[in-house]
Amino acid sequence: MNLIVAADKNWGIGFNGKTLVNIPADRRMFREETTGKVVVMGRRTLESLPGGQPLANRTNIVLSADPQFKVKGAVICRSLKEALAECAKYKDEEIFVAGGQEIYQQFLPYCDIAHVTYIDYTYEADTYFPDLDKDPEWVMMAESEEQTSFDLCYTFRMYCRKTSVKKALKLLKGG
Repeated sequence: MNLIVAADKNWGIGFNGKTLVNIPADRRMFREETTGKVVVMGRRTLESLPGGQPLANRTNIVLSADPQFKVKGAVICRSLKEALAECAKYKDEEIFVAGGQEIYQQFLPYCDIAHVTYIDYTYEADTYFPDLDKDPEWVMMAESEEQTSFDLCYTFRMYCRKTSVKKALKLLKGG
């Protein structure tokens, strides 16, 4: 499975239920990577999307412990175990875990690749992604040239679980 996230220098990902910054190239990369695939997210992440609706042209798996929660166009799972069973119906490389903090933490042990838009700035944040630079199980396999959006600098990074380096190299070669 893949993780996909935009994080600041402190690995902050959100504040007050919203993403920290809106970078058009990051949104475009997210759309290109996930269209036609599976996205896994928590209820609050779903509710933060435009109209609180599932992402178009994707299979949306949403975790919510609330037994009353339902949304048209998404598969609702009540537990990590149930979500993993649902994910087992798809190829690992077609699954993208898209947040938020709790979902990233729960799914990290099951993921091999992390696509990170790394923002060279520190924001006020109340939700975070695990710091992969400090995690001995992960290694950065690729980083784009520095990009800018107005006065904001960022790079696209690909991290790989060390036990899955061959998988990452294949992905980098376009295979």
